[in-house]
Amino acid sequence: MSDKFEFIGADDKPALLAFSTPEWLEAAKAALQELGYKVHTAATHSDFLIRFSQVRYQVVILEECFAANTIEENITLRSLQAMQMSQRRHATVILFGTSFQTFTPTQAFQQSVHAVINSSELFLLKQLVEKALADTNMFLHSYREVQERVYSSSNKPK
Repeated sequence: MSDKFEFIGADDKPALLAFSTPEWLEAAKAALQELGYKVHTAATHSDFLIRFSQVRYQVVILEECFAANTIEENITLRSLQAMQMSQRRHATVILFGTSFQTFTPTQAFQQSVHAVINSSELFLLKQLVEKALADTNMFLHSYREVQERVYSSSNKPK
């Protein structure tokens, strides 16, 4: 079910969840809130895409069969995969479901996400999200540093 509209402040850490399984949604929401995130949930594919286009979410956790019977039918996942990196690089995208082995890089790469987590490890979700965020930040550190330098130098008065 979709949350009512809520403002995101400069100091907030926004996260977006897209789950069809209520127990998994509640567990993910609790884990992210414990980590200090302001959590939004998407109820449908279009709800997800609208929210994702309006807010620079730091974390996105997507159920492999969100609003679908199979991963191939997951329009939200397909839409994320088709986006240019510049449109989704701000978010650490985690794919959650039964068909993955947690933190298998090839499975994450195949799905164009940062990490995959098996649903059997739901009880460790908080720690697994922390690890996925740390891994992503380390991997993108140099890129973000160079991007900041380029942006800074191009905006200096001449």
